[in-house]
Amino acid sequence: MKKPSRQIREEIARLQDQLKAAETREAERIGRVALKAGLGDLEIDEGELLTAFEEVKARFRKAGAAPRSARGSGSPEPPGAGPGASSEA
Repeated sequence: MKKPSRQIREEIARLQDQLKAAETREAERIGRVALKAGLGDLEIDEGELLTAFEEVKARFRKAGAAPRSARGSGSPEPPGAGPGASSEA
């Protein structure tokens, strides 16, 4: 059975609310990690910071995400950042 347009609009609005809430949770999580890393104390141009985040994203996508059990293990280094790892992209 086809849904009336009113019902579809309501569903879209509900999904938009869910998306906004999910984005807020993700932003808060990333923000907390950035503050723990000391980024809040630095005066960094937003464009430079975005570029750095994009590089981090590419690095983790290339290496693959760590298993959930390894996340939050208290290790100060992300996967692949051990001895001999290069900080240059």
